[in-house]
Amino acid sequence: RGMLETCPFCRSPLKHYSASTTLARVQARVDANDPDAISFLANQYCMGGSGLQVNAPRAVELWTKAAEFGSTEAHFELGTCYSKGEGVAQDKSKAHRYFELAAMQGHVIARHYLGNHETAKGNPGRSVRHYLISAKMGLEESLETIKSMFVAGQATKMQYAEALRGYQAAIKETKSPERDEAKPIFDRMRKSRQQQSK
Repeated sequence: RGMLETCPFCRSPLKHYSASTTLARVQARVDANDPDAISFLANQYCMGGSGLQVNAPRAVELWTKAAEFGSTEAHFELGTCYSKGEGVAQDKSKAHRYFELAAMQGHVIARHYLGNHETAKGNPGRSVRHYLISAKMGLEESLETIKSMFVAGQATKMQYAEALRGYQAAIKETKSPERDEAKPIFDRMRKSRQQQSK
């Protein structure tokens, strides 16, 4: 219902441009220091989109620039790169810091990753707090994690109930036909990205 028919930057009807024209238009926004355009271009380098060759170091360079301009998504992507050692040397402490910056700006998956980090460090109390926040933002994976922690005795019944109520409220609040239409698209993109990183 129009999801892929409008420009992601200006929302005007999307004309089907060639890859080179698209890149030129994006580059114009990059030159204007638009953090979303910079992050978009980084994604293209990361995944080899828009006719570009995969170039992880260039993607990291662009995400770093976008992060300097405050891009939440760029902080998250840098956390992912440092966590996995993609395009940069693996550095778990830098990954954690970038995930913290993204989570502070409301990135729900980064918040979940912080919970994972605390779980790995043996801090179930801190991890439950991160998972509670991301579950209340509508992340089902965090809700399921808290449920597992409750079963294992690492979270209380009250924490699980709070997470469940918050999750249900977030889902109800954000329900729309447009989101239903977008979900399969984003699921495919996420699955593709996961397969590329294997």
